[in-house]
Amino acid sequence: MKKFYFMGLAALALNSCGIYTSYHPAESVPDALYGEEVAAIDSTDNLALLPWQTLFTDPQLQRLIEQGLQNNTDLLTAEQRVKEAEASLLSAKLAYLPAFTLAPQGGVSSFDGAKATWTYNIPVSASWEIDIFGRLRNAKRQAKALLEQSQDYQQAVRTQLIAGIANNYYTLLMLDAQLALAEQTRDSWKETVEATRALMGAGMANEAAVSQMEATYYAIATSVLDLKDQINTAENSLSLLLAEPAHAIERGSLEGQTFPTHLAVGVPLELLRNRPDVRSAEHTLESAFYVTNQARAAFYPQIVLGGSAGWTNSGGGMIVNPGEWLLSAMGSLTQPIFQKGTNIARLKVAKAQQEEARLGFQQTLLNAGSEVNEALVQYQTATEKTDYYARQVESLGRALESTSLLMTHGNTTYLEVLTAQQSLLNAQLTQVANRFAQIQGLINLYHALGGGTV
Repeated sequence: MKKFYFMGLAALALNSCGIYTSYHPAESVPDALYGEEVAAIDSTDNLALLPWQTLFTDPQLQRLIEQGLQNNTDLLTAEQRVKEAEASLLSAKLAYLPAFTLAPQGGVSSFDGAKATWTYNIPVSASWEIDIFGRLRNAKRQAKALLEQSQDYQQAVRTQLIAGIANNYYTLLMLDAQLALAEQTRDSWKETVEATRALMGAGMANEAAVSQMEATYYAIATSVLDLKDQINTAENSLSLLLAEPAHAIERGSLEGQTFPTHLAVGVPLELLRNRPDVRSAEHTLESAFYVTNQARAAFYPQIVLGGSAGWTNSGGGMIVNPGEWLLSAMGSLTQPIFQKGTNIARLKVAKAQQEEARLGFQQTLLNAGSEVNEALVQYQTATEKTDYYARQVESLGRALESTSLLMTHGNTTYLEVLTAQQSLLNAQLTQVANRFAQIQGLINLYHALGGGTV
């Protein structure tokens, strides 16, 4: 009875030392990290839970994303990291099993010219560590945490790739829309220059008016070339994400883009864990926790059972069955005596690294909340501006039409027409840019929430 009593006390003491403890998820995120919560975590229209195919419905964009997911080198590299971690976890699991070694030996000898004698041994040795003090258990749990971390990294790369392709694609659509406006304005202004020349010939305009009109036309023409250059750069960037040589990208139009109309943009605090970088940071903390456990386990003995069995033709008198079977068994217990200082230092290092991982996880949570907040505000602000820009463009269009009619009838000057035309073009370009900012805010929000479901 006393024997079991002391064994129970010993187990309790070992558990209190931390070598058997399991990692528990970190505490919840700080209160009000996102602000007001307005969506349920199980909502079917919650942006954090939508797959990318539901959010990005453009067929051309979907084709590009699928292509990028197959060919992107960063994503393929992340997949190899997952395979490495899987192999490490398998190795940690196999450490629980006995290790077998085949070590055949043979030789020939001759004494004083006698006939040579052949001898051989064919032993199979085995050793098995009994994991009483948790060294192998903690190593396996650490390997599992590192595997999950590599999987989270792969998901982070995947989400970044999808967001990057979408962002470049919609950048191209924005530039296409701006280029169409610039070309339309350039052609319209060319007609205005010709009309002003005709007025000058009729004595209704002067050379200064014509020169001013021509200068504005040339400025718009150069902006058209600048936009074409930006389009080429955007196509090259998108081609790199697709792991392809630079080429023209087939695409739709900005006006034809549609998105889910009933998106819940409020984010519950629990959805922070959807972000792969947050999960990765927590798995780093989990891995450091088990490294600390391993450092504690180093203070306790290592128990190994071993033995060998084989066939020999030179057993001799010391063997039970001479000339046939060779059998042996042994056990060993290794207790660190002169490494206490080293083990203490390793434990201090492990604890410090665990604290670093905890602080890193905490900072990752704060960064995640900030990114979601910024993306949410960007999307909401651009959405609220949409109606105002539409009304502004409509008003400036009427102003230009009225000013042009007044100039034709001689009641206003070319400078007023020039101002009205430039104001309309700037408003139209800003309207397109705001539409892109709205879409970009949605992409950033999708990315900041962890990329939806796989």
